[in-house]
Amino acid sequence: MWASMTSLAPVARARAVLAGRGRVPRSSRLSALALVGAGSCLLAQSFVGGSLGVSTRTGRGDRVARAFFGGPSPGRDTPIPDAPAPDATHFLTGNPMYPPWPAGMEEAMFGMGCFWCSENLYMAKEGIYSSQVGYAGGDINNPSYQDVCTGMSGHNEVVRIVYDPKVITYGDLLKVFWERHDPTTKNQQGGDRGTQYRSGIYYYSEAQRQLAETTRDKYQDELEATKAAKGRQISTEIVPAPTFFYAEGYHQQYDAKPGSRRYCGLSPTGAKLPA
Repeated sequence: MWASMTSLAPVARARAVLAGRGRVPRSSRLSALALVGAGSCLLAQSFVGGSLGVSTRTGRGDRVARAFFGGPSPGRDTPIPDAPAPDATHFLTGNPMYPPWPAGMEEAMFGMGCFWCSENLYMAKEGIYSSQVGYAGGDINNPSYQDVCTGMSGHNEVVRIVYDPKVITYGDLLKVFWERHDPTTKNQQGGDRGTQYRSGIYYYSEAQRQLAETTRDKYQDELEATKAAKGRQISTEIVPAPTFFYAEGYHQQYDAKPGSRRYCGLSPTGAKLPA
């Protein structure tokens, strides 16, 4: 069994379970230690067989998830203890991590696989005021990383971007979104599998919705013309922005911090979004 596990695409993110060691049972920490370097936070669900998504919420899938992460969780009425402090600032920009934002700033929210990777694509760009990673689109309030890793909370790992549209446009952000991940692999980016890795655009205005749908159609045409997706169709969900719940502080701007373990599970198709 363990030999087959090591054949999975290496993902360092299981170690994040250990970052919550003050709240995670010893048995879960030991399980997480076995997972480090062997696969994503959903590697536990690879023992289940079949789908790794929400459809494994019953039977053996639940038992395996509970053994590793203690789910399912009823959620919380208040933010998770490890969320960034109210006065937290962005590691790169030095700007606040919480609203209210300065006048003229706008928000965008994307799900495109591992949120370490997706935030890294945006956070250093000119015109980005702040960025945060978190969880959205699920069934409970204030989920933790462990809750999301069970695959039973229904959340997506997302990046929320606060940007100055006079410097960088929503169209610019969408170009990065389409070109830097694979929107055709449902609930998967590379070796990261699960509903929390689904492709999603969460719009804050009608203008954002229209541009998201227009660029989706253009990108689908390009995928078909170039055969970059080998016949697969775009599976990106485009829906109104759900409530954003902050992820743990150690996830925020992870790739920019000293000592971070370089990892990117995104799997771009190679196709370019037509102008």
